[in-house]
Amino acid sequence: MQTDGQPLPGVSYVMPVLNEVTEVRAAVGSLLDQDYEGPFEVILALGPSIDGTNELVAEMSAADPRVRAIENPVGSTPAGLNVAIRASVHPIVIRVDAHSVLPSDYTRIAVRVLLESGADNVGGIMHAEGRTPFERAVAHAYGSRVGLGGTPHHVGGKAGPAETAYLGVFRRDRLFEVGLFDEGIKRGQDWELNRRLRQTGGTVWFTPELVVTYRPRPSLRRLVRQFVATGLWRGELARRFPANNGVRYFVPPAMVVAMALGIFAGIVGIVGAALGSPVAWACLGFVVPAVYLLFVVLGAVAVARRSGLSTMLWLIVVLPCIHVGWGIGFIIGFLTRTSELTTHTGR
Repeated sequence: MQTDGQPLPGVSYVMPVLNEVTEVRAAVGSLLDQDYEGPFEVILALGPSIDGTNELVAEMSAADPRVRAIENPVGSTPAGLNVAIRASVHPIVIRVDAHSVLPSDYTRIAVRVLLESGADNVGGIMHAEGRTPFERAVAHAYGSRVGLGGTPHHVGGKAGPAETAYLGVFRRDRLFEVGLFDEGIKRGQDWELNRRLRQTGGTVWFTPELVVTYRPRPSLRRLVRQFVATGLWRGELARRFPANNGVRYFVPPAMVVAMALGIFAGIVGIVGAALGSPVAWACLGFVVPAVYLLFVVLGAVAVARRSGLSTMLWLIVVLPCIHVGWGIGFIIGFLTRTSELTTHTGR
């Protein structure tokens, strides 16, 4: 396959990896199985893993010279991406996540769309797939409007310019022009990089032709940590770049504040009723969390009713963990300096 009579451009897959021993083999395997006919390389930026990930990657690298491992001593995602991008040699850089599995036609479609659209970055849909009832519940939350709000890279939409893109297929030269990923931003660095691409006259392009399988976090604890951290950095970005914020980012924190006030008012009302005080009417504050709980239950039933009772019950738990975790994180990130907070806590 050629483009305008010229050989296909080479691509460099870049993947930051940290403690992903259960997922990285499938992720790398999906890259080696691509049907793209152009040259390629796979660069894994290895953080200081403690679960055997680096040993497994060393085995894969020894077995296939196209897989190259380099050190990412900082361990963060943006630092790993930058290390890998600097080590890359091809004009197109494809970001890959250790939790993602690319379909065999991903690169072929992505390069075609990148060249046809003239965009600086192309991305598609993150299709979450779970293997356990809990993971399937998380997948439903990712792919539904009651979960993450229904952005195109979660639920799909029409091809065209976008605010940001999932993962990303980039023109390498443009990455260097805008200064690569901001290593001071530990989450949301994709959005921030795409902001710079757009501000410098570039285009970020969404296409529903690209669908990537994503493996959710396998436990409730890891899920909550993920969304609190994501909320922290989203709040930080909202404070740093107020002109680039959409209303949807403020919905979860507004919900958290409303529920907290409602619960507080309800408790005041109960105490007032017990003391014969006229503030007993404040018990009506419990209506707010009650309405949210009803929303969660009805949403879980509507989304997961065909996936079995266990998955549906897990979704009733997962949705508040995502909404409240993200919302609390956002509030903290918006009101404080997340970069300093995460430095002090070691996150």
